[in-house]
Order: sequence, then structure tokens, then C-alpha cells
Amino acid sequence: MKTQIVEFIHTLNLYDYLLFGGIIFFFLLFLILSIMFHQRIRLAITFVLLAFILLFTAPVIGYILLHSFVYKHKITLTTVQDLEFSDALVIKGDLNNTSSQTLKECTLYTGISQVSSIQPLNTLYTYLPFRRTSLTINGPIAPAEGTSFKLLIEPFSYPKHFQVTVRGNCR
Repeated sequence: MKTQIVEFIHTLNLYDYLLFGGIIFFFLLFLILSIMFHQRIRLAITFVLLAFILLFTAPVIGYILLHSFVYKHKITLTTVQDLEFSDALVIKGDLNNTSSQTLKECTLYTGISQVSSIQPLNTLYTYLPFRRTSLTINGPIAPAEGTSFKLLIEPFSYPKHFQVTVRGNCR
């Protein structure tokens, strides 16, 4: 857990520090406003509640939205092939940088889920895959350029239909 936190802190950039600094600024501003309006109890309680809601929700939502906006990318699967004579699955695809920033590192998260004839279950199954794996692509990817990736999952044997989803986290 400690290494994950240290790694997260080392991968923060200027935009992340500005986001977290703005959140702390508005948190303190709402607390100061609640102290200033202590005569009006309802308004003071509203400011305190807004401050703590901001403190607990804005870092997570802001981080996700910021990274999806600044580090836009597109993942296209070209081949998903279940090998016949060995228990393996080959996944090939392309990662394209559609942002204006150079991507230094991308981690691709692959999930394999079952397929159902009921559409709401398919949506649920994509969030609960029965097999997960990840792949890290290092090296700079310039804006409007791309790179291809290949992932081999073994042992893999699943007799029914399955669906492969790939999502990426780039920085």
C-alpha cells in the first residue's frame, strides 16, 4: 500500500497539484465563510457541509475528469483470437494519442467477461470480468501518433462466448 501511494505521488503533474490546491483553497474558504456567518445557523451548516462534501468528492472526480481531458487517447482492438491448439488468447490493438500532450506511460487494463443474451447483464458483466490483466507501455507517444500492442493471456480456456474490453490510463 505504501509503495502504491508513493508511486501515485511521483506520477502527479502540475495540473494535479493545481487541482488539489484549488480544492484545499475552496475547502478553507467555505470553512471561513461558515465562521463569518455563525449568526445564521442554517447558512453556516450549509457552508460546513459543502466544505466537507467538496473535500471528500472533488479530488476523486476532479482527478478522473482532468486525466480524461488532458490525456485523451483511443484504443482500437484489431485482433482477439482464441488459439486452437493451445490454451491461450491473443489480443492485438492500437493505442492512439488524441491529446495535445505527449504520453509518457500508458497502462492498459484488459477484462474478459462472459456474454449473455440479456443486454443489462452484458453491461454488468463488463464491470465484473472473470479474467483481468494489465500491460504497461513505456516510451513517449507524441500527439497524433500511435503505437501497437500485443497481449498474450495464458492459460485461457473458456468454451462459451466472451467479450474483451480494454481501457487505458495514460500520463
